[in-house]
Amino acid sequence: MTLDPFLLYGTRLVEPKPVRLRAGKLEADLANGSLRTIRYDGTEVLRAISYLVRDRDWGTYSPEISDLKISQKGDRFEVGYRAQCEGPQNTTLLIDVRIAGSTDRLDFAAEVVSKTGFETNRCGFCILHPIVGIAGTRAAVEHVDGRIVATRFPDLVEPWQPFKDMRAISHDVMPGVKAECRMEGDTFEMEDQRNWSDASFKTYVRPLALPWPYAIAENQPVRQKASLIITDGRRARRPLAAAFGKTIKLKLGTRTGTMPAIGLIITPEEADATLSAKTTLSEIAPQELLFHFDPGSGHGVEALNRFAAIAAIHRGRSTLEIALPCKQSPAFEAAKIARQMQSAEFNPDAIMISPSVDRQSTPPGSKWPDCPPLEEVYAGARSAFSGIRIGGGMLSYFTELNRKQVPDGPLDFISHCTNPIVHAADDLSVMQTLESLPFITRSVRAIYGRKPYRIGPSTIAMRQNPYGSRTMDNPSGARIPMASRDPRHNGRFAEAFALGYAIRVLDADLECLTLSALTGSSGLIAGPTEPIQEGGRRPLFNTVRTLSALAGSSWQECLSSSPSKVLAFVVNGTTGASLHIVNLTGCEQTIDRGACTSVSGDASAILQLAPLATAVFPLAD
Repeated sequence: MTLDPFLLYGTRLVEPKPVRLRAGKLEADLANGSLRTIRYDGTEVLRAISYLVRDRDWGTYSPEISDLKISQKGDRFEVGYRAQCEGPQNTTLLIDVRIAGSTDRLDFAAEVVSKTGFETNRCGFCILHPIVGIAGTRAAVEHVDGRIVATRFPDLVEPWQPFKDMRAISHDVMPGVKAECRMEGDTFEMEDQRNWSDASFKTYVRPLALPWPYAIAENQPVRQKASLIITDGRRARRPLAAAFGKTIKLKLGTRTGTMPAIGLIITPEEADATLSAKTTLSEIAPQELLFHFDPGSGHGVEALNRFAAIAAIHRGRSTLEIALPCKQSPAFEAAKIARQMQSAEFNPDAIMISPSVDRQSTPPGSKWPDCPPLEEVYAGARSAFSGIRIGGGMLSYFTELNRKQVPDGPLDFISHCTNPIVHAADDLSVMQTLESLPFITRSVRAIYGRKPYRIGPSTIAMRQNPYGSRTMDNPSGARIPMASRDPRHNGRFAEAFALGYAIRVLDADLECLTLSALTGSSGLIAGPTEPIQEGGRRPLFNTVRTLSALAGSSWQECLSSSPSKVLAFVVNGTTGASLHIVNLTGCEQTIDRGACTSVSGDASAILQLAPLATAVFPLAD
């Protein structure tokens, strides 16, 4: 049975299937002009090689590809195409690409020419190394001056570029097999994209310390080339791994913990809709409501009045998230908000406070914006909100928290968000971001120890862009990086993504996890302008309600033989033990759950899990 794409992705715009390119043991998928999932002998060597063009807000152009030619003969393949970017004020950029692959080498060359001149923040190659099995391992970096330095990929998430002035980087793919990635045409450097929850180390062109945006001059060709060279020194080479189509096996692990509280984000703009859905709110029964308050956006006592009305019908806790303007002294501004709260009779259990300006990222080489010392901000909050827990961190993403580590001594908890569509928005890249979450939470724990820790709101859509002046409009419901709306929120994709997210952060011992709103474009129920029936429950509703019901229960890890496809965990709740499974892919998966149940070896332990589906199985005592 073929499922309706809208049921899965919230849109009927279907991503084209990639073209599989093969040259002996070297394989790559060609998708939208980029090479994805580049493997040697069945092992992923590079996550991607792409030629990308970004605008002044770091938005990624989606150039129209023409003259595509693909040739595969024996142990060689060749690809050629042209692509054109349309910039502001009728500017254009033409890209001519040539790709060639053989059994032990891959070359990706590009030449760009603009007849008009073209403004960009970045124009050139992005090369992605995977993180699983790579983080913390050995590498050799060749610099532009010819020096070769033995080093390692970062284990904990590195806030700044781990490698600069690069000409090449090599690493061990498997015992006896080495991969070298060589870049020509400019100076390259690497950033740790786990900062943004991307599951990759990214080597990119043009150092961030140089000015941006910059101009590509009129009628002056710019040429670059990225090459992958494989050295296979094994005497007996194994046959190509047949990794596809296998049954995925689950077995119990040893790690255990407690399920976090579940929160919902509520903005002043959605407060009335939330009140109207109070019955649904009671059904979900989240442990925490996170109320967003931004005086710089005009939020005042009226917003707090609405928050108070919602808090009155909520059986759980509440937190006020404050983007402090810092136009006057923090103590003065915090005291003003405290008086407004008193007037509205709004008494949250906690305050999450951060300077508004810290929502904007400060890239390497840039000047930090003016901001009062964070100790002064927290002291002002302590004075104004006496007797209330005070939290800090970032209202934006882990990137900003990692680069501007806050003094945690005065704080009762640390918080940040993540977003999976900062750099790429295709289905594969978004779901792969789940791989980065254990690295992020482990890095937070390395900085802040056992300090109570919260994450969220973390949704597929971007609520605010720390890297540019705006989030991207998405009127056609496409898959767009940095978009304020994402169609997959309406489909089963968001349900699977959220459960996968919760599983990946179990080890972090979170105090609270917030993955959605109740209403609005990132809500659990649809509004009048949404593409599903007004008031209709999105599939994500099921995951959030389930996680809320499990809060406080004990969990036990469940190991998957293919965690990029299937994740699972066991929970011991009030009604007994249960096994929770999620299929992260758009294909049906065959799963053997026998090692997690009392029916080990029985045929009933084998199940077929539909694309992007979740399943729950009660376990025998």
